[in-house]
Amino acid sequence: MTPGVAFVFPGQGSQAVGMGQEFYDSEPEARALFEQAGQVLGDDVAALCLQGPAEQLNLTEYTQPALLTVSVVALRLLERAGLRPSAVAGHSLGEYTAVVAAGGLAFPDAVALVRKRGRYMQAAVEAGRGLVCAILGLERPIVSEVCRAASALGVVAPANFNAPGQIVIAGEKAAVEEAARLAKARGCRKVIPLPVSVPVHTSLMQAAAARLAVDVDRVPMQDLTVPLINNVEAKPIRRAADVRTSLVRQLASSVLWEESVQALAKMGIHTLVEVGPGKVLTGLAKRIAPELRLLNVHDRASLASTVEALAAARP
Repeated sequence: MTPGVAFVFPGQGSQAVGMGQEFYDSEPEARALFEQAGQVLGDDVAALCLQGPAEQLNLTEYTQPALLTVSVVALRLLERAGLRPSAVAGHSLGEYTAVVAAGGLAFPDAVALVRKRGRYMQAAVEAGRGLVCAILGLERPIVSEVCRAASALGVVAPANFNAPGQIVIAGEKAAVEEAARLAKARGCRKVIPLPVSVPVHTSLMQAAAARLAVDVDRVPMQDLTVPLINNVEAKPIRRAADVRTSLVRQLASSVLWEESVQALAKMGIHTLVEVGPGKVLTGLAKRIAPELRLLNVHDRASLASTVEALAAARP
C-alpha cells in the first residue's frame, strides 16, 4: 500500500476510440485482460476500444465494460510496479472499477455486471426521452431551485455534483431544457448538452436499479482491502454488504464527486492518481482540492512518469 495515495477511476464520457492501444500493443497482460473481457461478453472488446466505431463504443451497454476493462489494464500495470492505493473512488461507472481495485469484485464478474447495468439503464428510458446537461457557473442551491421549478414539465434533478460551479442535471428532455433556460436566466455561465444517452442518477433509473439489485446480490463480493469513498454519501465503506447497497443506490442518486474528493483529502490523501482513459477527474480535482498532487495513467508515458513520481515519494 502506498501511503497517502488514492486511485480514482473515470466514468462514462471518458471513452475514446483508441483507448488502451499502447498498453495492448506492448503488454501481454493487457492483451490477456481484453481477451478475458471479450470471452465474458461474447464481443471483441479490444477491437471496439481500439478501432470503434465510436457510435457503438458510445452506447451505454458497450461503453461501460470497455471503460472498465481499459481502466483495469492500467490498474494492473500499476500494481505490477508495486503500487497499491490507500483508498479508492470512482465516478459513477468508475465506482465498479474502484471496487475491483480494492479487491471486492473479480474482474470477469465486474465486466459482466456493468454490461447488465448498461442494458438496464438503456431500457429504463426510451431513446429521445432523456437529456443530460452540464450547468457551469451556478451555485448548488440555485441549480436545485431551477430543477424544482422545471419539474412541472417532468423529471429533472442534479445528477452529478462534480466540482465548484460544475453540476450536471439530467431527466426528461422538456424538463431539462426548461431547467437550462431558467439557469441561464439566473446567470449560468454556460449550458453544455452532454453526449450521454441515458439520464442516469435520477429517479428515472429506479426500474433499472431494481433489476440491477438482483444481479449485485448474486455476484460474489469480498470486503474491501482499502476504503472506498462512495458516490451516494461520499463516505468510506469497506464491508461487502455496504458496497452492494451503495452500487445499487448510486444508479438513481446524485454522484457526490466534489464531497468524495474532499473526503479523500480529509483522510490524509495527498496524491490522486486517475487510472484509465482521459483526464476528466484530474481536471475536476484541480478545482475541488488544489492542494492535492495529481497524476494519471492512460498510456505508457503517463504510466512511467506516475510510477517514477510515486517511487520517489516512498519513505
